[in-house]
Amino acid sequence: MNKEELLAFLDAKGVEYTKVDHCPVFTVEDMIDAELPYPEAIAKNLFVRDDKKKNFYLITVPEDKRVDLKEFRRAHETRPLSFGSEEYLLEKMGLTPGSVTPFGLLNNEEKDIKFFLDSDFVKKGIMGIHPNLNDATLFIKPEAVVELVKEHGNELEIIEI
Repeated sequence: MNKEELLAFLDAKGVEYTKVDHCPVFTVEDMIDAELPYPEAIAKNLFVRDDKKKNFYLITVPEDKRVDLKEFRRAHETRPLSFGSEEYLLEKMGLTPGSVTPFGLLNNEEKDIKFFLDSDFVKKGIMGIHPNLNDATLFIKPEAVVELVKEHGNELEIIEI
């Protein structure tokens, strides 16, 4: 799904969201500079893989949290982790760098990316994520994202980082 297809999909499912258009952004700092309406809800999305390139993960946390991949590995009993390449990102999620989002999981036909969502979003009740392109941000309830990902079939875990 591209951005337009995703928005049509969300509308057809009756998912509520607020869309904010902005210049393309490539980093969390760019998102903060865009002066979005809910800065506390901005998500940082990390697409990572294990050292055998067999297991892939999407880790979504609030923008101000740091993810220690070594600690994450220990806590979730994975093999050593590193960031997924641009090629894997395109192949697995149909996304390009700067556009990583949980909505990309809906493009993951193999359903082989495990999604880890930080519990802070559930506590806040809102998260800001791209609609598969980095020129807009959707502010949406995390429960809606969780339901869509589960419905699609990707494994999902809500965690505290």
